[in-house]
Amino acid sequence: MGAYKRIIVGSDGSATSLLAVDRAGAIAAEANAELLVVSAYEPADKAEVAAASDALKADAFQVVGSAPAENALREAADRARAAGATKVETLAVQGAPIKVLDDAVTDCDADLLVVGNVGLNTLTGRILGSVPSGVARRAGVDVLIVHTS
Repeated sequence: MGAYKRIIVGSDGSATSLLAVDRAGAIAAEANAELLVVSAYEPADKAEVAAASDALKADAFQVVGSAPAENALREAADRARAAGATKVETLAVQGAPIKVLDDAVTDCDADLLVVGNVGLNTLTGRILGSVPSGVARRAGVDVLIVHTS
């Protein structure tokens, strides 16, 4: 198998997910691969939107809808570039993380998926399933689970 051409990394903006982004950026740099940083988000419910609107007025857009994911993606893209990746794109998609990442792998014809290991060894992760274990079962491509905890 040759070098990776298209790499996807999942990031929610957390410190641990940014460690996975760092690793994906380094791999992309070494392989001269395209890197797509993907963030899944769930829409805010009406009560959350109303509370944000009341409290923040015109700035409410920063904490509801896709805005938090877009902000996290900007930081992640900067981190990937700092790690050496030169071809970096971002994508925020509404939905559950495992499905969003699985669809991104298929839609983008990726050959590597990178995620952090958060949730992999937790009780909740064992009972309900974690993102790393879920994508590893479904991806159909190489999956790198980065030790981030």
